[in-house]
Amino acid sequence: MRGFSKRAENIQPTGVRKMFDMAGDDVISFGLGEPDFQPPQVAIDAMYKAMNDGHNKYTTTAGLPELRNRIAETWKSLCPGLDESNVCMTMSGTNALLNIFATLVNPGDNVLLPEPYFPLYGPDVGLWGGEPKFYECLFENEFVPTIEHLESLVDDKTVAILFNFPSNPTGATITTEQRDALLEFAQRHDIWIITDEVYDRIVFDNEHVSFVGCDDQRVILINSFSKTYAMTGWRIGYILSANKDAMAQMIKVQYYITACSNDAMQYAVLTAINEADDYPDTMCAEFKARRDLICSRLNAMPGVECHVPEGAFYVFPRVDVPGMTSQEVAMELLRGGVLCSPGSAFGPSGEGHLRFAYTISRDDISLGMDKTEQVLKRLRGD
Repeated sequence: MRGFSKRAENIQPTGVRKMFDMAGDDVISFGLGEPDFQPPQVAIDAMYKAMNDGHNKYTTTAGLPELRNRIAETWKSLCPGLDESNVCMTMSGTNALLNIFATLVNPGDNVLLPEPYFPLYGPDVGLWGGEPKFYECLFENEFVPTIEHLESLVDDKTVAILFNFPSNPTGATITTEQRDALLEFAQRHDIWIITDEVYDRIVFDNEHVSFVGCDDQRVILINSFSKTYAMTGWRIGYILSANKDAMAQMIKVQYYITACSNDAMQYAVLTAINEADDYPDTMCAEFKARRDLICSRLNAMPGVECHVPEGAFYVFPRVDVPGMTSQEVAMELLRGGVLCSPGSAFGPSGEGHLRFAYTISRDDISLGMDKTEQVLKRLRGD
């Protein structure tokens, strides 16, 4: 019997999913990053209407022109001149990642990726024969990379760098000055800039700082409606770039990955943008209250240090339990009734950390933090 491809064998289940699959129904789950909200009701109604109206067919590969134009309009304040040709609808941000790497990466090329990382980044590069090279985003630097470290990694086979702000798993954001320094680095080395901004509407105390609109034809944006409109199960996102040649290539590749996005769903998303544009702000206000609660609880625990994140809905505290790995600590917490993710699931520099997604009610956060405190006290002997 024939075997399997090396690309399939080399991909392993993520540590996040492993923990989630082990959890019972009676745990307080800070596991997967999935908002505990429903999509806007107007979007649900619009999907139902679109299906009844016959929108159950293939669309163009790039998606519904009216929706793509509307998305382009939302970015015109940063990048004037965008239109539907600058947008390609995808089946989620995950699909967008795969499409972009398929378009940019040849075997033997490398891509600079953040670490701690979203677990799909490295394997997606590897699927196309590329090498993931991880740059450190450390707790000491509030999870923002240094130019010096990036310079030590880039070489003549580097074709792109991926940025993820706000970040999964750390919640980190950047300032305009930090963004400009990162842009200048990429420009100096003439590499593509892939910017994963799926949490762009979940930013708390400052404005979101985007890489879009920096007068750079190298910038390719990944975005999604999963987090900002609570549509994780709908699997719909998009790619946007001012570079029309790049967009033409990615739209061509998109046909061979999923052919097109869901027909009726695109009408529902268009309705959400037009009629429920304030919905992400409503969710964001609740997430901010939860952030403040979980950070205050974690920072009051002995051996725990937690930055107060400016975006997304994750905290990534450093947890000191002598003699134990983050995986072992996470397993002990699971036995104590709390599901979180070990920092090592997001790369070696995540060791010593835990990730908590505060996508549950404030009451459950408080209960989960009570259990977390009890387990950590026992493990530390406090």
